[in-house]
Amino acid sequence: MANLWKPEIFQGRGKKRDYFEGWYFKSIDKEEKTAYSIIPGISLSRDPKKSHAFIMFLDAKNHKMYYFTYKTSEFWAGKSKFEIKIHKSTFSLKNIHLDIDDGENKIKADLNFSNIIPWPVRLLSPGVMGWYAFVPKMECYHGVLSFDHCIQGYVNINDNRISFNGGKGYLEKDWGTSMPSSWIWMQTNHFENDGISLFGSVAKIPWLRNYFTGYIFGLLYNGKIHRFTKYNGTKICKLIVNDDIIEIKLENKEEILEINAKRTEGVDLPAPSLGEMTSRVNESLNSKINVNFYIKEGKKDILFSGTGKNAGLEFVGDMNELLSGFKN
Repeated sequence: MANLWKPEIFQGRGKKRDYFEGWYFKSIDKEEKTAYSIIPGISLSRDPKKSHAFIMFLDAKNHKMYYFTYKTSEFWAGKSKFEIKIHKSTFSLKNIHLDIDDGENKIKADLNFSNIIPWPVRLLSPGVMGWYAFVPKMECYHGVLSFDHCIQGYVNINDNRISFNGGKGYLEKDWGTSMPSSWIWMQTNHFENDGISLFGSVAKIPWLRNYFTGYIFGLLYNGKIHRFTKYNGTKICKLIVNDDIIEIKLENKEEILEINAKRTEGVDLPAPSLGEMTSRVNESLNSKINVNFYIKEGKKDILFSGTGKNAGLEFVGDMNELLSGFKN
């Protein structure tokens, strides 16, 4: 139970099957010419022969994805804080060290992180899941570990070295049995002004032999994370989705958040189903997200309006199914 208030650490101790856990490190260089997603994790299948640890590496600008697999015995995780090791590579809240060589590709990296801003953890709301974090046997749990942080270091892919000094990063994670059958996910922290970051997700959530549509959005603005979530009483006043665009309007007790996101070409990534990495999700890191944020009295009191670049955006599954399950 104590792990609930530490969503960043490994949650799967004692799990042997039908389980996955993965951490998502998004890194953009200072010039915004390079965008990488580095995803270490573990996949525990019903068939022990299919269980493995992995390091997924997405080169978004070049539309390349590398998937490196390892024995589960090569996965190690700290018990009291977030630190994991997969073969020769290590990951924590403060840094990534990559030492990968599968005979075809070599990736070396040292990335150091500072000024990390996580979703707040409180006694009755241990992270982005809110009180849902206490519900047992949910299909998937989520954590937002850093809305925005600074990067120093480098990544070297097959002798092509890229500096990330002065870059920006974002960090989240998922764990459970499977990803939802349908969801929308978005994230950007590249607005005109520093210190602004948006994360959002809408997903089909299985519940008591039925399902409901859950949603979690957070806007880091002026040093505060403004929360728009189902569990804090936020209402979705508008939700329009087509092949390339999502429009959404959210309203909590005091504030309104309007989002218009446009997706660009992405890359297919493996995703978990009953612990196995057999599903697929198409992710773009080159999208744009327009944001309007204002207090409830009216648009004359707008607090922020801007466009986030280098945005991560995913539309997965049957959007009609997702929208039909939506209830305010």
